[in-house]
Amino acid sequence: MRPSRRAVITTATAAALSAPSTASTASAAQRRRRLRTGFERLAQDGYSLLGGEKAGIVTNPTGITRDARHIVDVMHADARVDLAAVFGPEHGFRGTAQAGGSEGRYDDPATGLPVYDTYLKSGRALADVFTASGVDTVVFDIQDVGARFYTYIWTLYDCMEAAQLAGKRFVVLDRPNPVTGRAALGPVLHKEFATFVGRQPVSQAHGMTVAELARLFNEEFLTEAVPLETVTMSGWKRSDFYDASGLPWVPPSPNMPTPETALVYSGTCLFEGTNLSEGRGTTRPFELLGAEGVDRRWAAAANELALPGVRFREAYFAPTFSKFQGRTIGGVQVHVHDRAAFDPVRTGIALLVTAKQVWSGFAWRPDNWIDKLTGSTRVRTMIDAGADTDAVVAGWQEDLAAFRRMRRKYLLYR
Repeated sequence: MRPSRRAVITTATAAALSAPSTASTASAAQRRRRLRTGFERLAQDGYSLLGGEKAGIVTNPTGITRDARHIVDVMHADARVDLAAVFGPEHGFRGTAQAGGSEGRYDDPATGLPVYDTYLKSGRALADVFTASGVDTVVFDIQDVGARFYTYIWTLYDCMEAAQLAGKRFVVLDRPNPVTGRAALGPVLHKEFATFVGRQPVSQAHGMTVAELARLFNEEFLTEAVPLETVTMSGWKRSDFYDASGLPWVPPSPNMPTPETALVYSGTCLFEGTNLSEGRGTTRPFELLGAEGVDRRWAAAANELALPGVRFREAYFAPTFSKFQGRTIGGVQVHVHDRAAFDPVRTGIALLVTAKQVWSGFAWRPDNWIDKLTGSTRVRTMIDAGADTDAVVAGWQEDLAAFRRMRRKYLLYR
């Protein structure tokens, strides 16, 4: 392992202030804890970590304060920080673009700051963007949802690599993993299947925060480490769901409307790799799944498995866009009743297996996108061969155990 060139602002003792929880499910102990994000701690310290340097920030609409102000607006108005540029990921800095889109290069009307587009840029091309911006330090602050194929963690990876090439310092401001940081779950990506929905061998549900991932990327995957500093949260525990944070939820992307969406996403997003709707174009994306010709037999077959923490309801819906736009289709709605027991990846596999069993029209997307999502051909070929859920899940355990051992070294919270 290379010598580390990172500095970590360690987690401070949780503040003794009492902050009321925004959700009735949060425990009394959680209500007594006040979570502070990496940005809150950076600002509380007077932005000393950025002192004397021009900073640019990679962010999107999720980069907000506890009172729902955007951190770019806050930093721009503060004389203690020299904010010189903003870098927008997929969907854009202000979040105006749908999946697979971005906002391009423009000047932000609210602040006048130049906004640069990072989407689908990496390596030297992205390094040239950082160089052209004139910044000394690149800051990252985006809310992740805990799944390998959610592209913001690979924006983080690409930006770290590009910052190293451009000779820039890199600072990550941490935020909660909304589905907890308890465990890594699911298949690990095989390098030959690397794309923007998975650059490196990470498990499908990684169970890490962005600061922890940045440390792992820097030490395990980058060819040469970037000078990295991470500003941790205080008051966050690995067992916390998002409603324990007291923070407002901003959809990180148009089809991630609620923390409940994030809870199921690392499993049900696999339906993007099939000819069934994954619920895009509904008010419950990734919770509603279906296709023409699917009926009550799917929900019945899934419920017979008695998967922990979840039930399935026969459902009918008409997506307003994406697959089956404007047509009424049948399928299931995923209802999580015990989120601590729920395993989203196992559930996603079980739904694929049962959909293929009960619906003769089941098919994979012709480009085998499912292989990119799962990280290898294993899931697709095993299901095609008639394997049940237990057999498919057993197939990735060796890879997952190795990733869990590697992951352990980079965890910052208990």
